[in-house]
Amino acid sequence: MTEGSPPSFDQSFRRQLEVLLQWRRDVRRFRSDPIDEETLRQLIAIIGTAPSVGFSQPTRLVIVRNVERRAAVLANFIEVRARAQTSYEGERAARYASLKLEGLREAPVHLAVFCDEDTETGAKLGARTMPETHAYSTVLAIGTLWLAARARGIGVGWVSILDPDKITEILAVPPAWRFIAYLCVGYPQEEHVDRELERAGWEKRDPRSVFISER
Repeated sequence: MTEGSPPSFDQSFRRQLEVLLQWRRDVRRFRSDPIDEETLRQLIAIIGTAPSVGFSQPTRLVIVRNVERRAAVLANFIEVRARAQTSYEGERAARYASLKLEGLREAPVHLAVFCDEDTETGAKLGARTMPETHAYSTVLAIGTLWLAARARGIGVGWVSILDPDKITEILAVPPAWRFIAYLCVGYPQEEHVDRELERAGWEKRDPRSVFISER
């Protein structure tokens, strides 16, 4: 293969990629083993390979190491989860209360992901009529990180039961940064190819999970 020419991905590679996609699970149960700094550096570098609208590169990553800030994030999760539970009734409420929805206490690495909505990089190309594509680009960066972590045997859990304004305040980031995700990262305590919410009886897979329409 000459420099700059595209690689050839054979059937074996494509099958492995499919397996990687199937085993990319949202992890909530982590071992406390640390992730070495070189591996973490590699994962963060891979985020830069993700596509972004107009090559705007709007993703901003905060590695949350401070114990007090981590505790504040956990406290916010507990508060928001309690409020969310009041929106369910009966068996659904009981099932919700039984779910493990985060790995904030156990995961060795906490990553807060933001989108810089005021970024001038890319000169707003492709985002003037759809400014939300900056946030979409950040979500693509998260997906890229997630797959790269899974390929190294590392799990990622997306904690979304949080107050975005409060997280922005806790982490003291610029006001133009839009909170997108809080990620717990670490080695999984257990491995499953099926989703935890399926095993817990919260929801069944919809055979129409990808709805296709023709016009």
